[in-house]
Amino acid sequence: MIFTAPDLTDRDKQVLAEIHQMRLELAAVLRAPRRWRGGLRRTMLARAIMGSNSIEGYVVAEDDAAAAVDDEAPLSADERTFAEIRGYRQALGYVLQMATDQHFTFDTTVLRAMHYMMLAHDLSKSPGQYRTGSIYVHDDRTGTRVYEGPDADLVPELMEQLATSLRDDSGHDPLIRGAMAHLNLAMIHPFRDGNGRMARALQTLALAREAIIEPEFSSIEEWLGHNTESYYQVLLATGRGNWQPDRSAHLWVIFNLRAHHMQAQTVARRMDEAAAIWRELDEQVANHRLPERVTDLLYEAVLGYRLRRSSYIKAAGIEQRTATRDLARLVEVGLLDGRGETRGRHYVAGETLIEVRRRRQSLRRRLRDPYPALPAVVASEADAVELSSP
Repeated sequence: MIFTAPDLTDRDKQVLAEIHQMRLELAAVLRAPRRWRGGLRRTMLARAIMGSNSIEGYVVAEDDAAAAVDDEAPLSADERTFAEIRGYRQALGYVLQMATDQHFTFDTTVLRAMHYMMLAHDLSKSPGQYRTGSIYVHDDRTGTRVYEGPDADLVPELMEQLATSLRDDSGHDPLIRGAMAHLNLAMIHPFRDGNGRMARALQTLALAREAIIEPEFSSIEEWLGHNTESYYQVLLATGRGNWQPDRSAHLWVIFNLRAHHMQAQTVARRMDEAAAIWRELDEQVANHRLPERVTDLLYEAVLGYRLRRSSYIKAAGIEQRTATRDLARLVEVGLLDGRGETRGRHYVAGETLIEVRRRRQSLRRRLRDPYPALPAVVASEADAVELSSP
């Protein structure tokens, strides 16, 4: 037996309907040709990678996460951290590839293969293999044990049940099925390492298979990365210390609905910002008589990315001499500032682009919380579990 989806309240159903309406509206915007869409998709994927890995303590700058997306070397991440980031990028690449594959089916081989992709850089973590012993989750802040996974002998059968649940829609909404897949993998804790990242990637895959909106725009991994404490608290409150699949998963589900609602609003706001930023950049490009190909580069600078000539050459499909000339001109007119020398040379936003960033951030509309009381409820439930622990 694994955790099963709970009944939804009328409020939950209303929130769910609002999420789907926002996703349909976002999908309609993405279907129309937009010059900024490719750049926004890339940054959304980078933020998902960065968010999910930050939960596990693998923290990198957003432009280093984007480097993993582009299969390039990082500017500042250390080798060990970037290996984890690159492994996660590999698994998410599989998710994106399988999103619309008509021959794809969920089974335990797929799940184990995803885990292998994620951790193949470190064979000591037994990538792709189920754990063979007990496993515990500890709270690093207190050093206390907060969760014990089910006996290792139960893992293969529990994972078969999870795969079966992913193949069977059972009338449940896709967002609910994705949330339950995430919960069950996290609670089964089938691997020696990487269980949290696997659970989040699996949820993204479950959502991607629905094809309502492009996978990069449907993931809540970025939001979870920004709300790590609440994420841990709701898992603690739901798991209650050990494998108890007969417990209600309602708190977990509405936590996920809140995440989807807030992330969908964030994506919509980001689309509006991208369109506005591109309009301002088009004016700058025209005023300085620059080639249109630099606009993508300037957009990344507005986002705060560190820019490299090698990346620009690859993205724009131009020769080294052309890239060098373009970058020198952008520095000359004050749109970019050069930093470092030789191999460490990179470029950042100049004051004009920094002002564009500030202006757009000041105009951001506030997000609406569909469950404003939920964070306090989650924190209270988690505290109750901690107090009752031996």
